[in-house]
Amino acid sequence: MSAKAIVQEFYKSDVLLDADKVKALLHPDVVLEWHSTKGFLKLHKSQIVDLSMELSKAYVRSKSRISHIVANGNTVAVRYAHYVKTIENPREEMMLAHFMVVWEVKDDKLYRGYQMSQL
Repeated sequence: MSAKAIVQEFYKSDVLLDADKVKALLHPDVVLEWHSTKGFLKLHKSQIVDLSMELSKAYVRSKSRISHIVANGNTVAVRYAHYVKTIENPREEMMLAHFMVVWEVKDDKLYRGYQMSQL
């Protein structure tokens, strides 16, 4: 599978709510450096999987609407908006934030991520 296809798989609808699928797409040594509106986070595999489990407790649907995706070898840049539906109101879609992330793929897994998000 190409690096671009691996990244696209990660952002398919509801994948971020499925910890097993998330875990399968992550390299054992994955690191995600995330600059968010709440500050800087450096997440390793277990923390990313834990985040996925937390998202699944609050949301019944997750969708990433990719507006831009560019691949160069094993590096893929993605710009997307993340939308969710809550357990309390599953009929209404709500945008969580806008994201820009650059992923490095190694051994057909997400290896290094550099992400920024904004509400």
